[in-house]
Amino acid sequence: MRIFLIGFLILALSSCVDIWDDITLHADGTGTYKYTVNMSASKVKINSILALDSVDGKRIPKIPEIKEKIEYYRNKLQEKEGISNVRVESDFDNFIFKIIVDFESVSDLQSGIREIIKEEIKEKNDPALNENWLTWDGKTLTRIVPNFQSVVHKMKAEDQEKLKKGKYTCVSRFDKPIAKCDNPQAKISPSKVAGLIESTTYSVGTNPSILKSTFVISN
Repeated sequence: MRIFLIGFLILALSSCVDIWDDITLHADGTGTYKYTVNMSASKVKINSILALDSVDGKRIPKIPEIKEKIEYYRNKLQEKEGISNVRVESDFDNFIFKIIVDFESVSDLQSGIREIIKEEIKEKNDPALNENWLTWDGKTLTRIVPNFQSVVHKMKAEDQEKLKKGKYTCVSRFDKPIAKCDNPQAKISPSKVAGLIESTTYSVGTNPSILKSTFVISN
């Protein structure tokens, strides 16, 4: 499993990749989370990588394996408490992948994802696994992006350059208007019920704090 995850990460991070990180949060704490990885700009290179057995000594999974593991993780996430309607949309022609999850609370969402990661990796005591990337108290939402600096810094210079061409977009949607956001880069929609923060995938990978934001919702 670890070999599979490393192999898939090679495909994603050696490409020009756009990431869309989108949460809709209702007043009662329920909501929907969507995460999209778009590698269509690098589909020619990805196909060439998939034709190889390994890159830098790390095995590259084949498409049937990727499809199988995507379904495996979808089923595991569906089983977690407080999580429902897990949908995965996979486009292997353009290499666009989207996961959509309904949740009863942000705590349930985090717990479900964290449990799966802990089940699949050896470093179960990694402090990053216990970090809260979402907190919600009914009025205030705080979001951070998980830290993957070590992966980016180990990449070849040419692959790091590809990440600089990709975008990481973080969207937060609410039932009520946003009163304020502490991130000066945030763009608030005309209706005030959504906030968007955007940067390059490389910048987020090397400095994830640039997307850290706290939204305070109007009463």
